[in-house]
Amino acid sequence: MVCLLVLGPLTICCQWCCAQNQKESKKEGQINVNWLYGSYVPKDVSLESLSTQRRFELYVRQTYTTWGIYIKTTLFAVSDQSRGIYPEWGQGFSGFAKRWGTRQGQFIVQNSVSSLGNGLFGWEPRYDRCRCSGLWPRTRHAMVRNFVTYDRTEKRLRPQLFPYLGAFAGSVISTTWQPDTPRWQVKGYQAVITQIPVGIGINWLGEFAPEIVRVVRRSRK
Repeated sequence: MVCLLVLGPLTICCQWCCAQNQKESKKEGQINVNWLYGSYVPKDVSLESLSTQRRFELYVRQTYTTWGIYIKTTLFAVSDQSRGIYPEWGQGFSGFAKRWGTRQGQFIVQNSVSSLGNGLFGWEPRYDRCRCSGLWPRTRHAMVRNFVTYDRTEKRLRPQLFPYLGAFAGSVISTTWQPDTPRWQVKGYQAVITQIPVGIGINWLGEFAPEIVRVVRRSRK
């Protein structure tokens, strides 16, 4: 039931947001942000290293000004509320607000740490859709890009460290206000491990979003 409550709205909103980003990608090229699967570069746009100003613009858009991210936070908070996460907070509006704030705080910290780290090292913060074709080559690209990124040349590979460090930091910092003072080491470790399947799933969704939109539209005709 919880999965239906969360995945149902996500599927509907994904279609709308993918369509929006298809329009934006033609206009913007290097800076494209989808609230569900993050920043990306279309396969027909050459990958160019971002300036400091453009990196900051990307950070602001994917962390604060893309309104859909607040819907995503709300859906996760609803799931937490329905499952009784942190029962000490209760089931009222106050408890929901705390769960929502926790999710949003973790998200902001993760994005901030990841953006700062990639910016300092000059590493690529966006997902580049594969210039290949076929289900397996594109899926492999989505999986590999969860573990490696590019340096300023946009060719040499570097370890994809900062999304994992950001997940660790966001989870650890949130333990400072969570009830029962959970062990920060355990929470941080769990966040890093969770980032592996989540990152692959997000990349895969970003890779195949255009095809998903076409299939959904075709099925509705």
